[in-house]
Amino acid sequence: MALFNIFSKKKKETLDKGLEKTKDNIFSKLTRAVAGKSHVDENVLDELEEILISSDVGVETTIKIINRIEERVARDKYLNTEELTKILREEIASLLTDNNSEDIEDFSIPKDKKPYVIMVVGVNGVGKTTTIGKLAYQFKQRGLSVYLGAADTFRAAAVEQILIWGERVGVPVVHQKMGSDPASVAFDTVSSAKANNADVVIIDTAGRLHNKVNLMNELTKIKNVTSKVVPDTPNEVLLVLDGSTGQNAFEQAKQFTAATEVSSLAITKLDGTAKGGVVIGISDQFKIPVKYIGLGEGIEDLQVFRREEFVDSLFGE
Repeated sequence: MALFNIFSKKKKETLDKGLEKTKDNIFSKLTRAVAGKSHVDENVLDELEEILISSDVGVETTIKIINRIEERVARDKYLNTEELTKILREEIASLLTDNNSEDIEDFSIPKDKKPYVIMVVGVNGVGKTTTIGKLAYQFKQRGLSVYLGAADTFRAAAVEQILIWGERVGVPVVHQKMGSDPASVAFDTVSSAKANNADVVIIDTAGRLHNKVNLMNELTKIKNVTSKVVPDTPNEVLLVLDGSTGQNAFEQAKQFTAATEVSSLAITKLDGTAKGGVVIGISDQFKIPVKYIGLGEGIEDLQVFRREEFVDSLFGE
């Protein structure tokens, strides 16, 4: 139990550190906005709106938060500026809860689905392959057998990267030559995993957005071939987004959710940005659960997203 507490504390410290720039960005501006003012008025709310938008919470989500605070101001008649942080925290926590998704306990998969097939999508450069490697590591740490599929066959670097991760983590990678049919790689990966009674399959896909129709066709084809080997797969379509790109991450989410049925999100590179508000906006706008967040380059720096811990780190315990 003591060892578990040490690991939990370390993860929380990593989360606190990872969100430090976002926290400082929001609260340094918020402090200036309320300086010399005793109550929340229209000017304070205008300042708050600007702060949230500049932190990449997104316009629609920001307006939703401001409207909720305005309702409380109208109801309570007089709202002290010292209470603003507490109320902002409560409203953000409420928005994340409204997503109707439950936080997962840990890196776990349903016991009744084997192999559990995850198709990973996202544009090049968002940390997609790195996320796949870190996921494989976390699953393996929990005693699960993992197969990786290098179905991004259009970039030699993508195949090389996933092979390096496979070797680093100690899991098999199914791959073919450059330019091979991605669906063929996916088929071979799931077939091999099934034959060897593996627990998890993670399939990388090409990160191109230049033609949504082609992307849709390609991802649909991959889904069709995996379901021929194991019915109703992939079990999960995980979209990886780079949190440091702010509004670009919103646009990518729009494109990929239009191209395929995204069921979960991983938001990476939160440790190097003051734009961590993007997690709040994307969760709210797309109603797709944020499942993982990336907080560094280390192999253990991918964490399960827990709403309460995220809000705690953003606002302080």
